[in-house]
Amino acid sequence: MSHALAVCHGGFGRAALYELNTPFVTHAHREGHLIFYIDGSRAIVTVGKSEIRLGPSDAVAVNPWEPHSFKTCDSSEPCLCLVLYIKPMWFLEASDSAQFMLNFGQPRICPTDEVSQWVRRLIYMLMHQELAEFPDSMLEITRHCYDLSWTSSRQGQPAVSSNFRCNDYRIRRSLLVMRESISGEMEINRIAREVGLSRPHFFQLFKKYVGVTPNVYMNTLRSEKALDDLLHSAKSITDIGYDLGFSSQASFTRFFIANVGIAPSEYRRMAHIY
Repeated sequence: MSHALAVCHGGFGRAALYELNTPFVTHAHREGHLIFYIDGSRAIVTVGKSEIRLGPSDAVAVNPWEPHSFKTCDSSEPCLCLVLYIKPMWFLEASDSAQFMLNFGQPRICPTDEVSQWVRRLIYMLMHQELAEFPDSMLEITRHCYDLSWTSSRQGQPAVSSNFRCNDYRIRRSLLVMRESISGEMEINRIAREVGLSRPHFFQLFKKYVGVTPNVYMNTLRSEKALDDLLHSAKSITDIGYDLGFSSQASFTRFFIANVGIAPSEYRRMAHIY
């Protein structure tokens, strides 16, 4: 069973110190994502078509809306890791430079001694709830990892954001339908018909313009809504799941663990808002 040792939300995004031995399904976030190994079992993080072995010499960077999954190499031993979710606009505004659009050059990062020091500092702040300097520290570690990802990349550094821009009105319409349907039943075939596309054509265009499948996008919306309700409402876990279309608390809990990492009840208990 996976556990959270500390979770913090703020204008920067969120940060968590996790003990993970439950695999994550392929999922995505609108935030950028950094994963640092601390102790325990090594893990495999699949980012797009790249497979990274998370360990002392390798960290992982994931771009906004980039599909990825996670599993430990030894299911009997948890992987202790620091996980950061960075809001792209916060990073851009805090960096105060168009140079820092949040788009990592490659998913594998080799942490320097300086990055390792920032990791230890962030862990200390999280565990002791000393968060006054947390946003500044999160900005610095993200900047360093951003630079490292492009130093090792064969590509040129981008001048524009990695956020998707959809030019197809049918896909834009489907995104609106999904957002409006988040509190009810979202059925892919119905959405495809509503925007005038066959199911295969809808999947093809959606993946082309959004970067993830409709199912992954819907699960992202559900995860975000669940996190918001857990932190900002007094609704029960059962009611949160029911409002998102789950028939039972058990099915919602399974979904939450597979997409967020830990049970919703534990997330609510551990999370702090900066």
